[in-house]
Amino acid sequence: MLTKKELLKTPIEHIDMTKHNVVPMVDAMKNMAFSARDLGRAADITARMVQDKDCGIILCLAGSLISAGLKKVIVDAIRCKMVDAIVSTGANIVDQDFFEALGFKHYVAEEALKSGMHDADLRELAIDRIYDTLIDEDELRVCDDVMRQITDDLDPRPYSSREFVRAMGEYLDKNGCKTADSIVYEAFKHEVPIFVPALSDCSAGFGFVAHQHARGDAPKVSIDSAKDFYELTQLKIANPTTGLFMIGGGVPKNFAQDIVVAAEILGNDAPMHKYAIQVTVADSRDGALSGSTLKEASSWGKVDLAYEQMVFAEATLAMPLLLGYAYHTGEWKNRTFRKWNTLLDPVAAN
Repeated sequence: MLTKKELLKTPIEHIDMTKHNVVPMVDAMKNMAFSARDLGRAADITARMVQDKDCGIILCLAGSLISAGLKKVIVDAIRCKMVDAIVSTGANIVDQDFFEALGFKHYVAEEALKSGMHDADLRELAIDRIYDTLIDEDELRVCDDVMRQITDDLDPRPYSSREFVRAMGEYLDKNGCKTADSIVYEAFKHEVPIFVPALSDCSAGFGFVAHQHARGDAPKVSIDSAKDFYELTQLKIANPTTGLFMIGGGVPKNFAQDIVVAAEILGNDAPMHKYAIQVTVADSRDGALSGSTLKEASSWGKVDLAYEQMVFAEATLAMPLLLGYAYHTGEWKNRTFRKWNTLLDPVAAN
């Protein structure tokens, strides 16, 4: 059986979309058929969304994306003002991005798969498997503990997930970010809000459990999901023209789409999301939210149909092509940072 050191030796490399001009290839795909043509149209919509200086762009992330090598694509999208807010699963933000910001890595699982090792063997070595990627469980426990430290240092009150993730960025700012690229830290620097509607469903949850157990009956930190929804709705009210760039589906997709309806409930004549792209491998056969079409969302008054496109493709293939296309067409150069955290957080404004 291979040793832990032998298994954790080849780090995942994050693709750099800035080094690969995909515009000619994607333009050529527009005259093909099937998913290639869909992707070509989605690239046009993505570029149009970035070009629209009135549009607030919300990036939705579901699935295991950072462990798969997409971190730098997202970080560069933030740096280039192509992302104004993020709605994500907890794993992408905490267990994967923040984990790497602490100096840890994800590893290629090729050796384990080739050797025929079973998951029970990996468990004995304290190695966790994410599909064809490996992560050191001992290092992940360090991440859990840092989550508790951050929680313990906060004033005991209810927080939105956005406020908590901003505190994670502040931790990296004070203690040093151990990697050149971090979504949490880059968003902190540019006041890009990150919402994690199911924040307890990751390493942060272990930190919350440890924090609340230690505090007993004393005041403690908690996460207010209603405040999450209200804050993101406030951004829609403040910036009526919005676009969604969604990878995967699930909670981030529905959470971001629903703010149109929430704004209307609050008495605002909020327009539907003007632009919407979804990259997914799910379909509508099983009734799951991840495969529900954007046209279906239009029936709910959430997404306008003029600039919407489903792309049925795997994220590691489609995301660098779509955001790389928007990057290399250069429309982002005319955009400015919206710094939406400053609209929601007086501390950020100062």
